[in-house]
Amino acid sequence: MPTTLPVPIEFRLPEGWLPARPEAFDPGVAFAAVHPRPDAGFTANITVDGGFPKDGVTLAEIADASVEQLRTFAESVEVVHRREVGSEDAPALTQRLSFSAVADGARHELVQSQVYLFLTDTEDPHKRAMIRLALTATTAQHDEVLEEFQDFVRSVRPTDDGAED
Repeated sequence: MPTTLPVPIEFRLPEGWLPARPEAFDPGVAFAAVHPRPDAGFTANITVDGGFPKDGVTLAEIADASVEQLRTFAESVEVVHRREVGSEDAPALTQRLSFSAVADGARHELVQSQVYLFLTDTEDPHKRAMIRLALTATTAQHDEVLEEFQDFVRSVRPTDDGAED
């Protein structure tokens, strides 16, 4: 069963992307979407998850933990790029990972672009929620779908009602 996000958000999927069953992904995924055109047997996907990190934990530490978690089932995990973005009030971090993994019985060279956001809990403004948005695609298809993922990221907004577009 998919998890719920620590704070409700709304977003707009890129044109042509299709909602997918989150339970087909990592157990912590709250929302998933797939690209309509697989590449070499792998379907590019966008996933959304999140939680309430412990006080004082930085986005860089959360991103490091994500890399270590990926290493438990993927090979050759490499942090290709990492950058802190956003503002003091709305910090964010982006990172790009490359790795090799088996999906549907075949080995794929993959790239994952991740965006980590800290959002204020609407019920308790002293609590920070973390939302992770991730695009996973083959190395060959990643650059083709990256702009669509960036449009998706720009559309993410906190909401009070928990509805998703």
